Amino acid sequence: MAIQPILKYPHPVLKKMAHKVERLDTTIKNLLQDLLDTMKAGSGSVGVAAPQIGVSLKVCVIDVSTSKHGKDNNHGLLCMVNPEIISASGRRAVMREGCMSMPDYTGDVERDTDIKVRFLDGQTGKEREIPATGFEAVAIQHELDHLDGILFIDRVVNISTDLFRRKKYV
Repeated sequence: MAIQPILKYPHPVLKKMAHKVERLDTTIKNLLQDLLDTMKAGSGSVGVAAPQIGVSLKVCVIDVSTSKHGKDNNHGLLCMVNPEIISASGRRAVMREGCMSMPDYTGDVERDTDIKVRFLDGQTGKEREIPATGFEAVAIQHELDHLDGILFIDRVVNISTDLFRRKKYV
């Protein structure tokens, strides 16, 4: 469909809880395509959630396969509708995160490294449940946070020492 503009913090839609999708129809399929187009256009982007383009629905796309951090451990393109983390285990790790909605900053965020997520697959229309680890698990948690009105800055380990002004854009 089309590349959509990304809302920037402090836009109020970014802090709102998104609504559950009632059925997978043409409108949602078009939204997924807009999210894919927008993600691919974003430099270094591995995911985008519907609220980031002004649509307050529980829909996101993630693909870490093109990232050096996720290329060896991923499920490829994930088109998630109504996703939810159903379990988290293993250790927690601190990783530097950035976000298209806060393009001038990165921050150290602590996340679970092993999760299991359930969602309606926007490509097949079937419910899926997948385990995710490492960078893919972090990316999924980041995008699902957007669906709950949470930005990475809300999870920065220590706001005074772990939030950084971005020096270059990848």
